[in-house]
Amino acid sequence: MTPSPVSSTPILRRTLILSAVAAAVLALIAAGIGFAVAGTDGLWSGLIGVLLSFIFLGITAGSILFANRWFGDPLYVQLFFAIVLGGWLVKLGLFVVLMLVLREQPWIDPLVFFLALVAGIAMTLVVDVIVLTKMRLPNVSDIDLPTTNPEDDGDDAQGAPGAPKQPGDI
Repeated sequence: MTPSPVSSTPILRRTLILSAVAAAVLALIAAGIGFAVAGTDGLWSGLIGVLLSFIFLGITAGSILFANRWFGDPLYVQLFFAIVLGGWLVKLGLFVVLMLVLREQPWIDPLVFFLALVAGIAMTLVVDVIVLTKMRLPNVSDIDLPTTNPEDDGDDAQGAPGAPKQPGDI
């Protein structure tokens, strides 16, 4: 597989990998604390809260990675924003549906679920900051610089475009 020419691709991949590892650790912690506080209901609430926070992060990063496959296509910008916006709409719809379904479940402890969801969101933000501060990305990326100086392409005659100026010329 050839590397992607889009400079955000390695950053998003690294974010997804580190977030998955951090979410697994946080899920164990949330499940343990949830079990200690509210029994098996707290255990499942903690696991689901962390899992949902990772899924919502994954939808955004995954949609951007998916959209980057069309880099170089004449319709890349339109496709990119359509895919990313579609991912956000899916995320919003999924969130509303899941909250409506999960609020009626007797095995969800609302406090443990909420705190696990907030901890998962905070974890993804911390991972994003760590990845972005550690990755080396130039200020100007995805650009081809010229190999010759356009001012050197003129005639040598005095006064011709691109000709070097003589001392005293204004």
